[in-house]
Amino acid sequence: MTRNTLHKEVVIIGSGPAGLTAAIYAARADLKPLVIHGPQPGGQLTITTEVENYPGFSKGIQGPELMQEFEEQARRFGAEFLVTYITEVDLSERPFTLRTDEHEIEAETLIIASGASAKWLGIPGEAPAPQGLGGLGVSACATCDGFFFKGKSIIVVGGGDTAMEEANFLTRYASRVTVVHRRDHLRASKIMQDKAFRNDKIDFIWNTDVTEILGTQETGVTGARLKDTKTGEDSVFPCEGVFVAIGHKPNTDLFKGQLKMDEVGYLITAGRTMATEIPGVFACGDVQDSFYRQAVTAAGTGCMAAIDAERFLDNLPVPMPSGDEITMEGELVTADHQLIVLPDGEVISNNAEAATEGASASGD
Repeated sequence: MTRNTLHKEVVIIGSGPAGLTAAIYAARADLKPLVIHGPQPGGQLTITTEVENYPGFSKGIQGPELMQEFEEQARRFGAEFLVTYITEVDLSERPFTLRTDEHEIEAETLIIASGASAKWLGIPGEAPAPQGLGGLGVSACATCDGFFFKGKSIIVVGGGDTAMEEANFLTRYASRVTVVHRRDHLRASKIMQDKAFRNDKIDFIWNTDVTEILGTQETGVTGARLKDTKTGEDSVFPCEGVFVAIGHKPNTDLFKGQLKMDEVGYLITAGRTMATEIPGVFACGDVQDSFYRQAVTAAGTGCMAAIDAERFLDNLPVPMPSGDEITMEGELVTADHQLIVLPDGEVISNNAEAATEGASASGD
């Protein structure tokens, strides 16, 4: 099959807060970025209702509306968009190659902002509205949605650190928080377990699965159907919200074997920059952040990735995860900043004073 070939200075995979912020900054730098919409254009905020913790919106804003504003801003400065699925990525040499069913895209720099997806239970009532009750009492982000559950009784599903963190956070708002876990012990770290056990607003239901979330579009969540994993007995637990806290999966399968990841699959970046270990490839947002996972932090790293890409294209050194810095032309500055290794292997001093003395000696 013949593919259309596109060549771009900057290609951005993903159109959530990180990807679209990167697009805004790259477009304003006149780099004409190409944004590739993933399987969920706009990212996770497109399945969120009210967003009240993003700066600049004193009365809150609907998630889809916020992402539409992001996209229109990026388009205003010249960002281009392509709605497609990437089937293959080759990062072995620059320009990098991305393939879809219809296109072969060559990228001088690549910004990966493909995000992470919350793991769900796959049960009736869990899907986003109107198919289910997602956004009407079902959530996977306590920080995002906890405020809407003031005085309500809610369930948190899970037994790891994420579940304990969510449960403790939600006690700021909820009247009661009940942790439902399919085993008779938690997987969370001891410090997180102890904190949850000491919280008098948290109850536990052990050896139990949540098999269905109950409610209607009009009422929202009214309860959850539970099943005892030992006896098989079913019951209904009245509640007004269900938080699924069984972890997130970064959308990085395309890059396995090409980029360094942690044990879960989050991409490893340089720390103070968004550079991966491959020069010219940057990662931002939830695809490399397993800790904060907020729209505003994702947007911040998207800004950083775009500035990193711009510096790289200007042949300025960009810090790598190794501590070294490297330019687009292959000049490497050692982590201690004392030496520069040129592409042909020649090593020269990066000490301006030493270089000046050497030049003076040559003149003498």
